[in-house]
Amino acid sequence: MGHPTIYPTGVTILDPEKAFGGYTLFQAPGLGAVLIDLNGSEVQLWRGLQGFPNKLLPGGQVLGSTAERSARFGSQDQIDLVQVDWDGNVVWRFDRFEELRDPGEPSRWAARQHHDYQREGNPVGYYAPALDPRTDGGNTLILVHENVVDRRISDHPLLDDKIIEVDWEGNIVWSWRPHEHFEELGFDSKAREVLRSNPNVVPFGGQAIGGTAPALGDGYGDWLHINSASLLGPNRFYDAGDSRFHPDNVIWDAREANIIAIVEKSTGKIVWQLGPRYDGKDAERRLGWIIGQHHAHLIPHGLPGEGNLLVFDNGGWGGYGAPNPGAPSGLKTALRDYSRVLEINPLTLEIVWQYTPREAGFVIPLDASRFYSPFISSAQRLPNGNTLITEGSDGRIFEVTAQHEIVWEYVSPYWRQGPVSLNLVYRAYRAPYSWVPQLPVPKVVPIPKLNVADLRVEGASPRGALREVAVAGATPTNADGAFCVTPEGHVRPLLSAGR
Repeated sequence: MGHPTIYPTGVTILDPEKAFGGYTLFQAPGLGAVLIDLNGSEVQLWRGLQGFPNKLLPGGQVLGSTAERSARFGSQDQIDLVQVDWDGNVVWRFDRFEELRDPGEPSRWAARQHHDYQREGNPVGYYAPALDPRTDGGNTLILVHENVVDRRISDHPLLDDKIIEVDWEGNIVWSWRPHEHFEELGFDSKAREVLRSNPNVVPFGGQAIGGTAPALGDGYGDWLHINSASLLGPNRFYDAGDSRFHPDNVIWDAREANIIAIVEKSTGKIVWQLGPRYDGKDAERRLGWIIGQHHAHLIPHGLPGEGNLLVFDNGGWGGYGAPNPGAPSGLKTALRDYSRVLEINPLTLEIVWQYTPREAGFVIPLDASRFYSPFISSAQRLPNGNTLITEGSDGRIFEVTAQHEIVWEYVSPYWRQGPVSLNLVYRAYRAPYSWVPQLPVPKVVPIPKLNVADLRVEGASPRGALREVAVAGATPTNADGAFCVTPEGHVRPLLSAGR
């Protein structure tokens, strides 16, 4: 679905009576970590601080990274993970995962962190009552990259998404390697064939944009591309006796494989899993295919929906299997051109709540892609029952009520420089005012939703005919006969507009 050339950025909708009061943190490309209030005022910028993602801590501190490894030698590898105070001072750093010896570069230690991490005290990295992350100690769960060779999977070198836990001093006290659990992941024979020949090979020197695909001998297999890892935390399922949901267990999701899984921390075994296919059990079929998903986690204790699985189901492309017209090589076999935010009961797989194009007021499939981010993105449950959604590919962050009303919306005004010129936001977080004691609680000014039919730029004429005539014999358009496809949920087929 196309976007207009000109559109507003910043805050476009704000209902102070329904929105959760607080500050929103996100990474602005080329600028740093930006903290905004509900009216969009940039109340703090940690200039130059990268973040994959940035996360706010109580006391006005923030987590992020100070540098990224050159794309000539790695893919999305952050050099370190740091904790920075309100004044920009680094008060904690981890970078002792691997010593890099990249050609032409001085050797250096690096974290190789990517996509996610969690500080002890809070299992998911966003605000929940009585689950404050520690700021002066504690362990940190970190998702990192590790280059491996595993010929059970493929003869190509693999980029594995290792999960480690480090203490405050930087010692690795626990780790888990997904490639060692390949047999537990449930890939069928067709998927295994594809993985063996092409485990999503990306080129050495970074992902090519706008160029030709790499020769298979010229890269490494980003076979899972895990993009979130968090602890389960206290939850009702463990309280009821289900040991799979032990608070210390780790949940992760892999966008290239369409998998969400829980790892038993004490043994390393996978004890709960969704995917890689969604066409087996009746419950899976009712759920529908989850494709290329991001930010799968259990809603933390103390928030509405606690214990349920919350995930941004991107759509787009993902998975391995038998070739089809959209995936002639068997790579990225599942396709869908719109996104969903799903809240799922992890035992029954029942969808408890959702935000899809239908809830947004669109028609599937006619304009479903108006809610669509095929990569990045996230969802956060707020204390008032609302959900903060990052529709990342077009830089849109918005808050919806349980009844799907948009009560706050922000469009990032910050674009990446080419060749990928997008105003993308990987993941945004909302935190209460109390987490930033350095600032007074700001005054909030309502921003009502505009009628875009009458929104004009300077110099443009208003709508309405200067002259009008009636046409003899003309009848009003039959709206139900205007489409060439059948909208989802309609029983009878619609007539073609040309028939």
